[in-house]
Amino acid sequence: MKIKDLEIFVVAPPAPGWGGRYWIFPKITTDTGIVGYGECYASTVGPKAMIAVIEDVFERHMIGENPENIELMYRRVYSSGFTQRPDLTVMGAFSGLEIALWDILGKAHDRPVYALLGGKMNEKVRSYTYLYPEPDQDASEFWVNADWTAEAAAKCVRQGFTAVKFDPAGPYTIRGGHEPAMSDISRSVEFCRKIREAVGDKADLLFGTHGQFTTAGAIRMGRELEPYNPLWYEEPIPPDNLLEFAEVARQVRIPLATGERLTTKAEFGALLRVGGVRILQPALGRVGGIWEAKKIAAIAEIYNAEMAPHLYAGPVEWAANVQFAASIPNILMAETIQTGGDFHMKLIRNSIVWEDGYIIPTNRPGLGIDFDEDVARAHPYTGNGLHLQMQEAPCDYRHGNRFEGGAPAPSAK
Repeated sequence: MKIKDLEIFVVAPPAPGWGGRYWIFPKITTDTGIVGYGECYASTVGPKAMIAVIEDVFERHMIGENPENIELMYRRVYSSGFTQRPDLTVMGAFSGLEIALWDILGKAHDRPVYALLGGKMNEKVRSYTYLYPEPDQDASEFWVNADWTAEAAAKCVRQGFTAVKFDPAGPYTIRGGHEPAMSDISRSVEFCRKIREAVGDKADLLFGTHGQFTTAGAIRMGRELEPYNPLWYEEPIPPDNLLEFAEVARQVRIPLATGERLTTKAEFGALLRVGGVRILQPALGRVGGIWEAKKIAAIAEIYNAEMAPHLYAGPVEWAANVQFAASIPNILMAETIQTGGDFHMKLIRNSIVWEDGYIIPTNRPGLGIDFDEDVARAHPYTGNGLHLQMQEAPCDYRHGNRFEGGAPAPSAK
């Protein structure tokens, strides 16, 4: 069996667009006719440029190869151009292609992917979600309204969730770490207080920041959140300074989590060695794929660290997360978009089961999903924006900060 053909779908989820502006799905076909689907978690370039990178990686390092030789192909890509170091965009391209290869291998052996990774360790995978507005709510108001988010948290608990995530801490700015405004700290405390009151001890609070703060700013914010006992304090500082996580951990009594913007075991290994982070959140469509994530999970075991794979993407990465999570002993939980997301589920014909707060790993071969190409083709992305974008304006210390959540405004292209 040899790798033969590649097709790429760039899909735009309809409003409200949870999961980003677009999702990139490579489809690989072998010379025996077996088809596998993957997902490249969008990187630092636009979709047209990303398609070119995916095609180059495929044609240069993978076409004509046996799909079983994942380690060989990974080393080709990782070392390409005499680099031998993490490259966010190239590894993002390879990650989606690698996920498709696992889908092929599972189908070739008529087994789910987790069976090829050591078997099923977990019969079900604990699930968490961001808090999202209702269709009739003003999204821009929701992200700064603690009462609305508390109501959303209570609804999630009624659905079965045992953990909810939110990030009221201020603007996602390109200006590196900044000191939070006191109004941002006050709002964050209010969110934690009201959400804790709404869910009691029925759910863990997951506090996100998307790498917004200086080390000192992260410490100031984190100390104010301690009375509400969040399960994690996510990416409190920018991801490009791994050493500073240890200093935040020394000063704040909330477990630190990070990893959605890191790639390969090289970066995660360095993070674990310097200390401070014990909850790792790889995005499988960026980190190097399923096999690389499996290696990271094994390294994490040595440090008594847990895995919580990230998801702000489409349903194929979600399916890969489930296969990965089913196979490892140190899974904490896996991110889900609501209970699966209406368009996510439509795109895979409802082939992932979410039940009472857990994702149930399938026994179907490969990734276990039924990808609907007609739906994908009916929702092409035609804009030139990035999957997610940060604001250029700095933090406003006088008038307060309002910001969008994870979905782009409908007018954004």
